[in-house]
Amino acid sequence: MRTRLADPAPEPAPGGLDLGSCEREPIHLLGAVQGFGFLLAAGPDGTVRHASANAADHLGVPVEGAIGRPFSALLQREAMHEITGALQSLHGHHQTERLFGLSLVAGRPPYDVAVHMVPDGEGALTVVEAEPSAAEPRFDPVATVKGMMARLLSARTLEDMHERAARQLRAVLGFDRVMVYRFDEDGSGEVVGESVASHLEPYRGLRYPASDIPKQARALYCRNWLRLIADAGAEPVPVLSAPAPDAAASAPPDLSSSTLRSVSPVHVEYLRNMGVAASLSVSIMRGDELWGLLACHNSTPKVPSFQRRSAAELFGQLYSLQVESVERTQASRYEAEARAAHDRLLASVTEKDDVVGSLARVADELRVLVPCDGVAVCTGDRIETSGEAPDRQGMVELLHSLSDVSTSRVFAADSIAERHPPAARYADRAAGMLVIPISRAPRDYLIFFRKELVRTVVWAGDPSKVAEPGATRLHPRRSFEAWRETVRGRSTPWTAPELRAAESLRVTLLEVVVRLTGAAAEQRRASHERQELLIAELNHRVRNILALIRALVSRSQESAETLESFVGVLNGRIQSLARAHDQLTDDRWGPVALRGMFESEFRAYLGERQQERTRLSGPPVLIEPQALTVLALVTHELATNAAKYGGLSDHHGNVEVEWRFEEDGSLYLSWRESGGPVVVAPNRRGFGTTIIERSVPFELQGRAALRYAPTGLEAEFTIPARFVRAGEEKAVSAPKPRRSVEAPQLSGTALLVEDSTLLALDAEEILLKLGFDRVEVASTVAGGTAAVERAAGGFGFALLDFNLGDETSLPIAEELHRRGVPFAFATGYGKGIQLPPELAGTVPVIAKPYRADDIAKLVSRTLEKA
Repeated sequence: MRTRLADPAPEPAPGGLDLGSCEREPIHLLGAVQGFGFLLAAGPDGTVRHASANAADHLGVPVEGAIGRPFSALLQREAMHEITGALQSLHGHHQTERLFGLSLVAGRPPYDVAVHMVPDGEGALTVVEAEPSAAEPRFDPVATVKGMMARLLSARTLEDMHERAARQLRAVLGFDRVMVYRFDEDGSGEVVGESVASHLEPYRGLRYPASDIPKQARALYCRNWLRLIADAGAEPVPVLSAPAPDAAASAPPDLSSSTLRSVSPVHVEYLRNMGVAASLSVSIMRGDELWGLLACHNSTPKVPSFQRRSAAELFGQLYSLQVESVERTQASRYEAEARAAHDRLLASVTEKDDVVGSLARVADELRVLVPCDGVAVCTGDRIETSGEAPDRQGMVELLHSLSDVSTSRVFAADSIAERHPPAARYADRAAGMLVIPISRAPRDYLIFFRKELVRTVVWAGDPSKVAEPGATRLHPRRSFEAWRETVRGRSTPWTAPELRAAESLRVTLLEVVVRLTGAAAEQRRASHERQELLIAELNHRVRNILALIRALVSRSQESAETLESFVGVLNGRIQSLARAHDQLTDDRWGPVALRGMFESEFRAYLGERQQERTRLSGPPVLIEPQALTVLALVTHELATNAAKYGGLSDHHGNVEVEWRFEEDGSLYLSWRESGGPVVVAPNRRGFGTTIIERSVPFELQGRAALRYAPTGLEAEFTIPARFVRAGEEKAVSAPKPRRSVEAPQLSGTALLVEDSTLLALDAEEILLKLGFDRVEVASTVAGGTAAVERAAGGFGFALLDFNLGDETSLPIAEELHRRGVPFAFATGYGKGIQLPPELAGTVPVIAKPYRADDIAKLVSRTLEKA
């Protein structure tokens, strides 16, 4: 037993012999027949044109005398009647009819006859082949085949069925060995079932190269169900032809459908080397394709009776149907599972995804649909892989090599390297591929990969053809000892059911791509409409905010006694609006908890003592966004008044806020201060009092009442039902108490990155007041990065606006982090920024608008951490 690695290509034979010459041998035009019968061939007029040289032994007429005479002059009238009837039942050329026990010549034993017609120029030849009848009166072909099929149908597996078929056919024909031989797509074959005499070595599991049964021989097996070689060592009997004026007319007849056709010398030598003297083959067909053979071998010459051969042929036809039925059942089971996976796949593809995203997300389902080791989804320049697949560079090169693949059908290969040699380097991950085009554009593919399957193929002898020095033809191998070959660089082949499933998937994916493309266009249209609506809404809100701030500035100025008090009051009111806006953005512009709004405002004044000095009671209430700004300003004015003059202005007073739902769904809210200084009604009404008394009635169409009781200020409000709802409240974080802090002693240079000119001027002034000698200001990532690179002495601190138009300041932050420069982020987006893991939780974030106290505390906290 020998072993070799598979060669990439066969070596040329010495002496210039063509290794493909066997496939071009005209085995149907050998001009000879086997000697266990004789042949006559007549033209359209019934005149014999060709006769085998042994016809005289059977007809009692010299061959030269038979050629040129009509059939009717050579055969008995009754025989001619039967033959004519058989010819009329033929439905075309190369079909054969059989007649049993026919008396051809008076006084001679009966013959079994086969008749068929072959094309001959513009007409046709009628071919009559006869052999002495070996009648077996007790042998019933129909009953025999019926019993064989009954035993066959009890097999549980296809492998068991092959074994039973070989065993039963051997019992009927009496050959030493019967094999079930299955062809692969490349023409090679394997023995998948066998029944063999005990003194012979079994061949089951051995493989035979395609050259053992050349292409033209396989074509003849498709035409003839049964082929008998009675004696491989017998001399062939030549077929003689009538003299003709041209060579074409005297050429040997086409014996493609002949039961007596002689044997190629190469095949005779092949059989002799195997120790086979007689062989019989029955075709196993799957539709119009040759699936395999029931191959019978015998060590001595053997001619089974015509009846038994006919039974074997009938069994082969029924066995073919059974093999096809079993394989179709297996394929149907797989295709049903594939359809189920296919439906699950389509159900999971949503219009929210793009093509690559959808297919990449359902990669595992795709691998159930078509068994494989990896999947790649490629559209344009995007490549997404799952499981075992080439690296990105390998994928790019592979896609380039697929440029000539048709986009109208799937393409499969069990060896990528044969088509694309660089693929050999990743064969361990992707040796075979199944390519499904998913659009009409090149480079848009769904590709399934299978890993290399290193396997050992056991051949019946070295499959290489041998060309001996000085020989004029190739010789078959002389040894059929098991010969092992290690095959690399190939995957498990893609089966026909898998290819059908892939083709079905291709058609469906084209529909999915069209659907997703249409959905994407619809999403773009809807997104554009939403953007237009958002711009209009944003414009409306910005105008309202600007108008509100303008009014706050104007009215705060009227009631302010000094510039400092004006700035302080105005800043407090704007900060109150900012806190309310932060609560809205934190809740995605949804309803905001009433309790959280009060807690946020009280913390700004009381800090950790908030719970000691205030009491909030009432059911969970959510405030709609339309009412939040109004209530935030009212709450701010009440809290500011309490902190300056009322219950929170000393260390003893407190504030109690209660609320409840009324029967009509409106919200009743009361504010009561106690324990503070004695309250006296003011001589004049300021802007804050106006906000408290008039905002709710005017903007929300509710009610408001304000009383200056000696024990403390009291206020009552009724908020209409459309602005409030019951619901779960979430605690809202708020800024820490607004108490002044001692400015840290700072020096050196600070970096400020801010894309708003006014905010940049404000923040720059605050940083300079904190003690920095100089502030480097930039408005873009490029400008900030350049400032970091050219700062020779580095920066003592950096304040980075997170969002800079179409970009973020993260690149600057990462560079500062690498250099060890302390920095903080500023944002107008509340808490809605996403930081990378190395910065999240460690870098402080301050909300806009900027305030001196907030920046001072931020700088102190940041430098302490650094």
